[in-house]
Amino acid sequence: MKVFKKLQQARVSLLDANLKKSGKNKFAGFEYFELGDFMPTINKIFLDIGLCGVVHFTVDYAVLTIYDADSESGECIEFRSPLVMASNPKGQAIQDLGSTHTYLRRYLWLLAMDIVESDTVDALPQKETPKALVVEAPKPVKVDPAQQAFFVDKIIEEGTQCESLVNLSSLWKNNQKKIDEIKSTNKDEFTRLQTAFAEIKSKLQE
Repeated sequence: MKVFKKLQQARVSLLDANLKKSGKNKFAGFEYFELGDFMPTINKIFLDIGLCGVVHFTVDYAVLTIYDADSESGECIEFRSPLVMASNPKGQAIQDLGSTHTYLRRYLWLLAMDIVESDTVDALPQKETPKALVVEAPKPVKVDPAQQAFFVDKIIEEGTQCESLVNLSSLWKNNQKKIDEIKSTNKDEFTRLQTAFAEIKSKLQE
């Protein structure tokens, strides 16, 4: 089938394009291809060779179909990926949908054009087994506001040193019992802790 030969020709032509990565992951320290880094070049190559790529979404899959534009019989190759919705706690539903479409289009084209990237999953700090971050706290017989304030200071300090949301979540969970105690006995300190962790989480998501 000519469509396979054309696609392979397009892949080879893309190798000569010397693509540059503009995407940057600040925490893991690696770069990656964004759609804008390769789509203009792919579209030009497809136009010259006689190919056309069309992306559509089903209930379960994102699908990229590459057609031979010169074929009267509609020769094509199909690439598909399971549909997984992006999630941003601070975003709106329409923004999550837009992110989902962008991510899936990017992955489908990387797959179809055989564009090689570093394994971004292995590069992420979250892939490493999070170390248990436990803050040792005094265990008085009765509630001591000063000791609670000391504990909150220490756990906030530990939180600012977390490099990922996984580590931050682990820190909170490993100290859940003490945090619950403060929540029920010292609302001011609990509010201070909540506010500090919300700010740290926001910075990690940027």
